[in-house]
Amino acid sequence: MTSEAGFDLLEIPLMDPWSFEPTQASRSLREHGLAATASLGLTAQTDLSSEDPSVVARGEETLNRCLEIVHDLEADYLCGVIYSAMQKYSRPATEAGRRNSAEALQRLAERAASLGIRLGLEVVNRYESNLLNTGRQALAFIEEIGHPNVYLHLDTYHMNIEEPDLLSPVLAAGKKLGYVHIGESHRGYLGSGSVDFGAFFRGLALIGYDGPVVFESFSSAVVDDNLSNTLGVWRNLWDDSANLGSHANSFIRGQLASVSSIDKH
Repeated sequence: MTSEAGFDLLEIPLMDPWSFEPTQASRSLREHGLAATASLGLTAQTDLSSEDPSVVARGEETLNRCLEIVHDLEADYLCGVIYSAMQKYSRPATEAGRRNSAEALQRLAERAASLGIRLGLEVVNRYESNLLNTGRQALAFIEEIGHPNVYLHLDTYHMNIEEPDLLSPVLAAGKKLGYVHIGESHRGYLGSGSVDFGAFFRGLALIGYDGPVVFESFSSAVVDDNLSNTLGVWRNLWDDSANLGSHANSFIRGQLASVSSIDKH
């Protein structure tokens, strides 16, 4: 269905990497001519920003397992909420927790680089992390990590909640922007919500972005129950995934085409 909708890349969720079978997935990707990336959100039990060393260790073990899978898939990108748990926190991030996350990600970035894999830190809204809610926060955190193999991952759905606009964070990111999620304000059909896609795609053109552009939408009909509940998918805005995907592909390619002639100088 992904290739039929016109996409050439599939992002694979690794919410439970211990049960994932990469051999079968690799075969299916080859059959459909698709490249792949992988993503996940950590849990309270694997939170790199925890002050508990045993929790941080479990998180690092989980992400190392994910790196092995990405390598087996012959993919080159692991992204998502890989710096904290993907959940609503009841207090701000602590300095100790922030330091734990940065130090673990430095080690993971080194391992990823040895496997030819880049890491992307997805910026999400305040209800899904207390650590990175804006692009500028993430850029500062990436500097703290201090490894060139860590990149910024922007998502228009989250940006629409937290950012002052959808252009300036892209310009601020520049070459550190390594991954993009395209999602509408209500996670439904693109163009039917409040996201300023025109500004966002102009930003991509102005910085010469040429990385992955991935459509993201959720329906509890196809998303794991635990993830649906974490994301608050209380109502489904679509029931025809084939039509949704084809529409999204046309929308994204149309936006990219419309800004391709922008003078970058």
